[in-house]
Amino acid sequence: MENRIKIVAKPFKKLAVHKPSSSMLLFIATFVALFLANSPWSSFYDDFLVRPVVFQIGSFNFFSHHGASMSVLAFVNDALMALFFLLVGMEIKQEFLVGELSSFRKAMFPIVGAFGGMIVPVIVFILICSSQPEIRGAAIPMATDIAFALSVLALLGDRVSVSLKVFLTALAVVDDIGGIIIIALFYSGHVVVLPLILSFVVLLIIYLGGKLRVNHNSFYYIGGFIVWLLFLESGIHPTISGVLVAFTIPARPIVNLEGFSENLAQYLRVLPLKQEEVTPKATVLSNTQIRILRKIEETSDKAISPLQNMSDSLHPYVYYFILPLFAFVNAGISFNSIEPSMLIGIPLGVFSGLFIGKALGIFSFAYLFLKSGMGIFPRGMNVKNLFALSLLGGIGFTVSLFIANLSYTGVPEVGANLLNQAKLGVFAGSLVSGLCGYFLLKKVLPPANPKE
Repeated sequence: MENRIKIVAKPFKKLAVHKPSSSMLLFIATFVALFLANSPWSSFYDDFLVRPVVFQIGSFNFFSHHGASMSVLAFVNDALMALFFLLVGMEIKQEFLVGELSSFRKAMFPIVGAFGGMIVPVIVFILICSSQPEIRGAAIPMATDIAFALSVLALLGDRVSVSLKVFLTALAVVDDIGGIIIIALFYSGHVVVLPLILSFVVLLIIYLGGKLRVNHNSFYYIGGFIVWLLFLESGIHPTISGVLVAFTIPARPIVNLEGFSENLAQYLRVLPLKQEEVTPKATVLSNTQIRILRKIEETSDKAISPLQNMSDSLHPYVYYFILPLFAFVNAGISFNSIEPSMLIGIPLGVFSGLFIGKALGIFSFAYLFLKSGMGIFPRGMNVKNLFALSLLGGIGFTVSLFIANLSYTGVPEVGANLLNQAKLGVFAGSLVSGLCGYFLLKKVLPPANPKE
């Protein structure tokens, strides 16, 4: 099982090694979706989104809900995005254990800013869109897309201090936590109790497996898939299962590096170096050599915690396949259905929430926290670049689109049109926030040190 997963993952690992910009892939997928949605081939694009996804054993279809097969759109948003939230959950757990949220003093400054960045955008949206069903999208401008935001910082190279990257990363992590809570509380359907109880039993089994030092990734993936299926039936949005599973995955390796080094030295001492047979076409090892090399491989796996191992394995899948696919199926705005009179509704609410609400909320809460005497500026940060970072917080792309889908998909008669408007607001708000944040940072940051 593990070997098969490694074979399938190989092309994605190559992508990770060569490090093409995942944000560029998102941009390309978005552009293609926009082009198709407004082209003579728009019907083919629309038909693709509603095609059923069937993975069936006997009469049981793994990707169905209430007896109906998931469409491609639902499969991406409800199934594949659970892997995105699994990765997010693992990153959040790591931040709380050893990262920028691991101590109260380190965490409070970005946490306070993040709270402002969640509260104020919602207020701004509600001031503009206060009637039903438009108000259902109030949470859309809450999120910060960490991939795009950090990509903007990367454009400025060495001029960006570590403290600015740390602040923006921690801010986005807290944003993710807030978004996950909002999805769980407000975007779930009627709760069915029995599947929910069973899902927590499985989560307990996964947690106990970690305590018993189970080190196989497949144990956590299979357990997570079962939890996802149960959440799907429970009525709670299934992507939440990814986060809960992430919190049960152990962060400590079975073998520490010191123990690994000792074991490795022992294996190398007894490893015969002479090969059984060597030809230009093949090398044949002895059974003893194979057995020792397998032991070294097993010991190496035990030196990496399941949390880090799975996070590293999932990262290329999520950033080079799932998120671009998510952008492709969700970014198809049809401009034909948008009239100028509509721009003052949801598009303006989402745009203002991201561009004005995010910047105002993050900056004002963080600045007032500093003025209260409870916090201090990290080294390399000042009022000007804090405001520029606050603008970058308005890049809400991925999770904002996700919440937009949850907000308006299924609203009778007008849902598709409202979702189309919300997507327009997400794109406009994210683009303007990114550009303004970039140019302001470029102006206020000190010049890069010349290379010696």
